[in-house]
Order: sequence, then structure tokens, then C-alpha cells
Amino acid sequence: MRTLGVPGRSAVVLLAGALGVFGPLSASAQETPATAGQPWAPPPVSVSPPGDGNGQQSDIPYQKSKECVTRDLDNNIVLREKPWGQQYLQIEQAQKLAVSARGSAGGGMKVAVIDTGVTEHPYFRFPVQGGGDYVNAANQGLEDCDGHGTEVAGIIAANTPADTGFKGVAPDAQIVSIRQSSQNYSQPSQPSGSGGGGQTGGGSREQGQGAGNTHTLAQAVVRAANLGVDVINMSVDNCRPADGTINSGERELQAAIHYAVTVKDVVVVAAAGNTSESCKQNNQPDPNRPQSIVSPPWFADDVLSVAAIDETGGVASFSMNGPWVSVAAPGTKITSLDPSKGTSALANQVVEDGKLQDIQGTSFAAPYVAGVAALVRAQYPNLNARQVMHRIEATAQHPGAPGGRDNYIGFGVVNPVAALTAIVPSEEGITPARAEQLPSGLPPAAHRNWTPAAVALAGTGGGILVLLITLFVVHTIRRNRPAQ
Repeated sequence: MRTLGVPGRSAVVLLAGALGVFGPLSASAQETPATAGQPWAPPPVSVSPPGDGNGQQSDIPYQKSKECVTRDLDNNIVLREKPWGQQYLQIEQAQKLAVSARGSAGGGMKVAVIDTGVTEHPYFRFPVQGGGDYVNAANQGLEDCDGHGTEVAGIIAANTPADTGFKGVAPDAQIVSIRQSSQNYSQPSQPSGSGGGGQTGGGSREQGQGAGNTHTLAQAVVRAANLGVDVINMSVDNCRPADGTINSGERELQAAIHYAVTVKDVVVVAAAGNTSESCKQNNQPDPNRPQSIVSPPWFADDVLSVAAIDETGGVASFSMNGPWVSVAAPGTKITSLDPSKGTSALANQVVEDGKLQDIQGTSFAAPYVAGVAALVRAQYPNLNARQVMHRIEATAQHPGAPGGRDNYIGFGVVNPVAALTAIVPSEEGITPARAEQLPSGLPPAAHRNWTPAAVALAGTGGGILVLLITLFVVHTIRRNRPAQ
């Protein structure tokens, strides 16, 4: 096992999965047709954003059903090398530019991590702010039983020592943790015939599927926006078959995200989602008619949706395609903070089904972009949320596709250095360049005169004909000559 970390400290193996799509998160059966125009586009926002519930779930009594992640104390391998994704994106170069321009890398920024909670870790420069907890209100988002949210937060804002390879993207930013989901919590079992069961409405999960639903995800978004954060990261998705409708839970989530962006000026970043047996890849013949809908990415007007690339630079095999994909970032062989309590170690593997596996998923591509958004917001304080999102898209490494985007990596792999330094035409009042069909640069083909060739062929053919006739005559004469 290759590991990266703090000299003198043991590496860790997380006893939790690298969660990508916490889904499907079921939603209310109330459905209305989606709009025409783009076949995949959601309808316009038609409901008010939900309340934030004061940062807690009040109507579902979740209970812990599994123990929280712990360290593997028998593992003494030290993690020192830099993760490939960090080097690929030139994160440290971008941080130097940010410090040179503003004196810090993301200083003054607050990034909300709506996830499975965040465990306090000594490699956060500022204490993690508990923003709310829709799983167990008493913990205020500062418990991470699943090990997912802490890893996400580490990619955004880990402030590690100089001799440690792994670095967070915006180490001077502060994390605000809101726990909205957990696979280690569930609803208590109801006796048969008691009238209990999975709650309906708002996208609640059924019993035994863990804590979290689209209703509480919408509340968490509003909660984060009301707390005054600058960026929201959601590495949690709801995937379902595309059927031309939008349900009530999705409507609430759409309204909550729209509220965060347009009213509270928050940049919203979300994982594009991972494929699975229940979340089929969008590889249908017509790319604009997806067979799977993934939200929050579906609400593309208000969300930076992040796909994953692997260490070859290509699209990761598990990364969900879709016309809503905005940009891409590294999502394989991830290194981040150990989410176990009372440790200052790092982790780069998990145990799933009794086997060691690399940490991977679009869940971990999204925080790279959330960290870049924090750097950009600190560098350009006069830009609003939509302008920050546009800058990140405009400076990405565009794919070779019409219009500079495709359904695999959107506008391309995020480029932190360019996002901090490039001139974006719309910000300078310059008309953006438009694609034009250019000539090949070669002269037009000359009209060919076939007369000489025809004469030559005719002469050659005539000569061959005369030769054949001569041979025939000679042969006939010799055959008819009397024998001597």
C-alpha cells in the first residue's frame, strides 16, 4: 500500500466506504412535467425555498446502527508523497499566486461541507464550525461516523506541515460542517402493523437505508446560505431514472440552491455522481435525452457540477456523464485527512467488504473545485457567485468538442492557476471570441486537363491493336502454309 502522510505517524485505513452517490434518495410521488426546450432541462423554480429547520431534523428519530470509523493501529506506513491530483492541478503554484496577491490562500472564506459531518483535525487552520446536524442534532455536524465528510473537507482546506506532501486547496479557509446524511444511522424499526414505516414527502429514505433525504438536503443548503458561507460543497447526489418529471423533494432542492446563489451570493459546487446498478450511465444515443437524472447537478444554471478524471487524465470510468456537467477534477487515488477522532494522520485507502480499496469518486473531485472557488473569491472579492462560476468554467482546459464543452468533463478540467490569473472577457467588458469556420490554407484544386492523357491512352491502345492484328495475320499465314 502506498501512503502519504506525516513523518513519524502511522497511516490509516478507514473502515468506511468512499461514498459517491448516496442514493437513490426517494422523493414524494407528487410529480409535474418538466419544461420543453432542452429535453433534459428542469422546469423553472416554482416553489419557495424551505426553512432551514434551525439546522436540525425534527421529525425523524435516527439512531446509530454502525460504529464510527477508526484507525488501523497496526499499519505503520508513512504517507509523504504528493497526491497525483494535487500535482496535476498545480495546486501549490496556485497557492503561491494567491499568497502573493492577497497574503493568504483562501483567507476569510468560509466553505460549507454538506455531507456526513466533519471530525475536528489538527490540520485545519481554523476550528471547524458546526453549522447544523440533520442526523443527530446534538453533534452539530462535528461527528463523522462515515469518514466521508472529513475527507472532502480535507481536500478543500487541510493546512498540513511543510514536510507533508498532501495539501488542501485553500488551507486558509474555514470549514463549516453541516451533517445531512449518514449510512451509519437509520430509523428505529417499527413493529409490524404499528403504522410506522419510511416517511413520505420531501424525499425521505425508507427504513434501513440510512439517514438523509432530499428534503433535509434542501434545508441544509438554506442553512449554509443563511450562515453566510462563501462556497457550498455537496458531495451527495440523488440519482433516479429520467422520466420527464420533477418531484417535490427535487423542487425544494432546486429552490434552495437558487436561493443560495441569487439571494445569498454563494457559489454552489456538487459532485456529478457515480454510476452504479441503480444509477445507469448516460451513454444513450441522444446525449440530450439522459436516461438518469442526478441532482443537485441537474440544476445546472445554479450549480458547478464536477466530473472525475483519473491519473491518465481521462474521464474516470465511474464518473456520471450528462449535459449538466460543468468541469472536472481528479477523483481517483485520493489522499486526505483521517476522519477518526484523536488523530493527526492522513488516509488514502478504505476497507470495503473486507478489502483495501483506494479512495475515489466524484465526491472527491468536487472539493478540488470548491477549494478553487474559495481561492477565486478571495482573489476577486468584487465578483458575484455566478461570475466566479463562469471564471472557473472559462479558464478550464477545454475539451476538443464543439463549443469547448462535452457531456464528460463539461468545459474541461479545472485550472487553478488560470482561474487566478487569466483575463476573462466578460469581466473586462470585452465581447467574447466566437468560433469561426476558417479556410484550410491550401489553394483550391486546379482544373485538370485530361486531353493529353486521353491522346496518349488512345495512341497506346491503337498501337496494341495493330500489334494484335499483325500477330493474328502472321499466325494465320503460318498455319495455312503447306507442309514441305
